[in-house]
Amino acid sequence: MSQVRGALFGGAFGDALGAPTEFLPYDEVIRKYGPRGPRELPTPALVTDDTQMSLAVADALLSAMEVPPLTPERLEPRIRGRFLHWWDSPDNDRAPGHTCMDACAAMAAGLPWRQATVEHSKGCGANMRVAPVGLVPGVSEDQRAGAAQLQAAMTHGHPTGLAASELTAFTVYWLSKGLPITDLPEALRDRCASQRTVYREDWLGDLWKRPSVADPESFIAAGWDECRAAFDGLEDALRRIGPDADPCSAMGAGWVAEEALATAIYCLLLFPDDAVSAVARGAASSGDSDSIASLTGSFAGAALGDSAWPAEWFARIEYASELARITAAWS
Repeated sequence: MSQVRGALFGGAFGDALGAPTEFLPYDEVIRKYGPRGPRELPTPALVTDDTQMSLAVADALLSAMEVPPLTPERLEPRIRGRFLHWWDSPDNDRAPGHTCMDACAAMAAGLPWRQATVEHSKGCGANMRVAPVGLVPGVSEDQRAGAAQLQAAMTHGHPTGLAASELTAFTVYWLSKGLPITDLPEALRDRCASQRTVYREDWLGDLWKRPSVADPESFIAAGWDECRAAFDGLEDALRRIGPDADPCSAMGAGWVAEEALATAIYCLLLFPDDAVSAVARGAASSGDSDSIASLTGSFAGAALGDSAWPAEWFARIEYASELARITAAWS
């Protein structure tokens, strides 16, 4: 229970810490919160669409796994239904991403997801909601990878968004199963190499078909290569830039999927034993601070467990009851 609770709530904690700093100039963030960012949940502790959509993915997984095994035929309609419920909800008022909104609008108009998806978008909306895929029990490695890519593909059709989502889900999974945080860079690079030409047709169908794409293998390889390149310089940046500088100056602003992942990993590696400091560093950034901090929180919670977070945060965070419901189901 500790890792599941730590990761699910950790994503929401990071989201709430990063929401007030998103779109602020970096100098203003530092003046307001200090060089290492906010360390207290705001009042009220409200989250963004990152957590709302993560809960949609988690709930779809819960429903699909009522009759295992996990298959695209069971998962796709459930994700679609929950995304459309989110899209049409009055609570969807947290500056949601254009890609998610446009794809959901197209699905609401009746288009199948492969036509509704925004083909050339690799925005971080593809992977800021995927952490539950890394936590769902009772699935195989291939099912976990397929589900991670499918939930991304339904709105973000770019191969880099697919690869980054799989890597994000597996980062949560590996850490929750005991992978040392310091071993993450090597594990991520190995995954990029081993999966480079693996196109999951049973989950993605003919998504790869584009005028300039010769075959599914070259389509997905481009995404894995771009993710692999995002990790270049990670270890050097840890030594050279350090904990008191904008993390986006190290690994990117995080508006796109591979940068959001790389920058969150960077924040985690800066503070591998201190979850609050890691998410605070992600929140004190010049880029997509809520998504960076949310991913960092999911990773830190998966690695360090729920005891890494202040006890009073669990009751204060928005959607606490929903997060607790998912935690109980998967623990």
